[in-house]
Amino acid sequence: MGKKVRYHFDEHTMRFEKIKIGIKERLKAISYTVAFGVVLALAIVIFTYQFVDSPKEKQLKREIRQYEMQYALLNERVKNLSMVLEDLQNRDDNVYRVIFESEPIPYSVRNAGVGGSELYADLKGYNNSKVITETAEKVDALSRKAYVQSKSLDEIFQMAKTKYERIANMPAILPVSKKQGTLISGFGMRFHPILHYMRPHTGVDISATRGTPVYATADGVVVEAGAGEAGSGYGIACVINHGYGYETLYGHLDQVVVSKGAKVKRGQIIGKVGNSGLSVAPHLHYEVIQNGKKVDPVYFFFNDLTPEEYEGVLQKAKESNQCMS
Repeated sequence: MGKKVRYHFDEHTMRFEKIKIGIKERLKAISYTVAFGVVLALAIVIFTYQFVDSPKEKQLKREIRQYEMQYALLNERVKNLSMVLEDLQNRDDNVYRVIFESEPIPYSVRNAGVGGSELYADLKGYNNSKVITETAEKVDALSRKAYVQSKSLDEIFQMAKTKYERIANMPAILPVSKKQGTLISGFGMRFHPILHYMRPHTGVDISATRGTPVYATADGVVVEAGAGEAGSGYGIACVINHGYGYETLYGHLDQVVVSKGAKVKRGQIIGKVGNSGLSVAPHLHYEVIQNGKKVDPVYFFFNDLTPEEYEGVLQKAKESNQCMS
């Protein structure tokens, strides 16, 4: 095909005249064509870079999606493990420790934090830093809780090994035979017959004739025995340390028949009912101290009474009446 020739119509001569194109015009046309080609090429490159992935990029994106799926699955597994651990914690606090009469693990101990934000500083600065950091925090928290629970189970195992000893050392019988004594006044605010005002009554009063045997309600060691040992208001008294946080006090006795430091067994006679100290009639004032706190003794009268008798004692103990000491 021949070279293109351009013409224009000359109005004066009324003829088509051949157009002569100079070097300048040719170079200008070439430069426009080249510039357009460069712009078009750049546009194609930019579009391809932005919207079309290279094989390497496609592989990396597939790997990222897999990692995200794995993190989601890991978070779900951590959530399930947390639920299992929470169930163990609830049974630990509300079943196992109740059985062995041990205090539950404090919330602050179970949920104690370790370190701070700097602990996860090396995980920041990535596109998925939030997901990775949250997962790491959950796993660390779960590890700490599992460690605390493991130590708690070790403690419960030790308590289980000493179960029979603990039972023998828990106050569980009446300090005066139910055939020889009658519960007169219970635990709580009571009117004092000598001081003539309402005040806390930290034990129970069991009425009995002078000289009636008083029994140790659990195995233990006598730590106080005699007049004024437990305080002037108790008169002649005996205090027994049973271990495992338990102590019992027997007040207003006529006499103590065991000596300080003696080991006693449940059901052993440790004294006799009297009217010593701040008292208006022969009776036994009996207290149970658990972990340094005086508690209602009637909740420990479960070995000697039938369910009906125990219900009657509970009702009697609730009456707001006058105590005997």
